[in-house]
Parts: sequence; C-alpha cells; structure tokens
Amino acid sequence: QVQLVESGGGSVQAGGSLRLSCQASGRTSQIIAVGWFRQAPGKEREFVARQAWNSERIWYADSVQGRFAISRDKAKNTVGLQMNSLKPEDTAVYYCVADHTIRAVPRSTPQLWDDWGQGTQVTVSS
Repeated sequence: QVQLVESGGGSVQAGGSLRLSCQASGRTSQIIAVGWFRQAPGKEREFVARQAWNSERIWYADSVQGRFAISRDKAKNTVGLQMNSLKPEDTAVYYCVADHTIRAVPRSTPQLWDDWGQGTQVTVSS
C-alpha cells in the first residue's frame, strides 16, 4: 500500500495559479501510475490528470488541458499539479492517487486507482 498526503490547496481568484503537491510513502517501489482527481460539491469524482510513474506519458482531462501540468519526482516520491488560469469551475477537493496494479484499460475512473490521499480544497472565486 502507498500512503499519499496532499498539500498546497487554498483560495485564489479566477485567472490565478496554484500548485498542489503530494508526498508518497510506503511501497512506492510498486507504483505504476500517479494522478489527480477532483470532486466538486454535489458532483461525482472526476479525472484530472495522470502520468505513468516510469515514463513521461501523460494524460489530461479536456477541461484542464493546456492549463494544468502534472509532474512527478521519482527520487523524492512526489507528485505535483501546477494549475494555471484557474476558473471558478475548478473549485473542488483535489485528490492525489496512485496505482500499483497493471490495468488493461485507461485509468480514467476512480475505481481503477488503488491508493488515495485525503484531499485538499481548491477554491476559485470570480
């Protein structure tokens, strides 16, 4: 199992930027992929971005493409999410995720991730 702790959430005005960080610990040698999900009030949890742990392959949700950037540092076992040009609709609790199971399908749904952080709140005001 991998433990994940997020940091960096907060409040920002529309058009601003925030950077989220996630520290992984535990069985980090087993990580295959890392990513971020978010959940807004009254909505389902949705995919934001993911990256293969051992390559530069990255995927983004259409809603954040070109504004958000995921990164990971294998030496430090950290995952980052740089969020630029934030919009009020980006307001949500953001979750760092990790997976150590080989999957035959894209990891675009919450059910396909093994480990979750507790989440960090991001609020964007207009």
